[in-house]
Amino acid sequence: MALELISSSKCFEGEQRIYSHNSTVLGCEMKFSVFVPPCMLEEKKECPVLYYLSGLTCTHENFIHKSGMQQHAAKEGILIVNPDTSPRNVNIPGEDDSYDFGSGAGFYVNATQEPWSKNYLMYSYVTEELVELVNKNFAVVPNKKGIFGHSMGGHGALICALKNPGQYQSVSAFAPICNPTECPWGQKAFKGYLGDDKEQWKQYDATHLAQTYSGTPLELFIDQGSDDNFLKQKQLLPDNLLAACAANDHLQAIYKQREGYDHSYYYIATFVGEHIAYHAKFLKN
Repeated sequence: MALELISSSKCFEGEQRIYSHNSTVLGCEMKFSVFVPPCMLEEKKECPVLYYLSGLTCTHENFIHKSGMQQHAAKEGILIVNPDTSPRNVNIPGEDDSYDFGSGAGFYVNATQEPWSKNYLMYSYVTEELVELVNKNFAVVPNKKGIFGHSMGGHGALICALKNPGQYQSVSAFAPICNPTECPWGQKAFKGYLGDDKEQWKQYDATHLAQTYSGTPLELFIDQGSDDNFLKQKQLLPDNLLAACAANDHLQAIYKQREGYDHSYYYIATFVGEHIAYHAKFLKN
């Protein structure tokens, strides 16, 4: 599981790096980005780690170029890791035909349907292989992990936390797809990756997982712009997740609606510092 350093740039006294490796889980070369905070570089300190999952059409680079997160991660002393959103160049017919399925749209599930089931195992990649890589190659505190994401990646962050009680000490999401079994994006992806059995779909739906969650008490920080077109188009459905959390004593939801903000990285850049500070409360205690 050797890593190859693709690039490294000094940023807020830390380093923004991009790595590649051959993924055993996904059966292809994968790239991911890592912001190494100055305390890890200069003081050789062990640091907590925060994983960020990106949305549809994104790669491992959108977040590091557009969010401005590095200054906040440097201040808090947190390593931030963000993977790509799907396997790449695995030569599946149709993998590049649409923006919301295939390349750039792995939906953080383990596909069970051919031909996707050989490579499209993003859930296992994010929760197992990538974590193992980071733990082996960086001076992280293994039991201090948080996860957050945007849109499809917000969905990914929520399901990773809900399906693995205790593995992540904090979770937050920007404009997440909260109930994918009930929205067009989710229905298209789940049918393609998981088939027709809707009981299988529920295993990757944050709202259904929240209804049955019985693990370690968990707080979900949900962030949503009021002028988000995808909210208006019923792709995100945060109210369904909030209702499920309200009915479960093991879960608590914080919901912040940001007046006038849309679905873009301008919105993320405005509030990413608040999210990183939120995670730091859990990861640095």
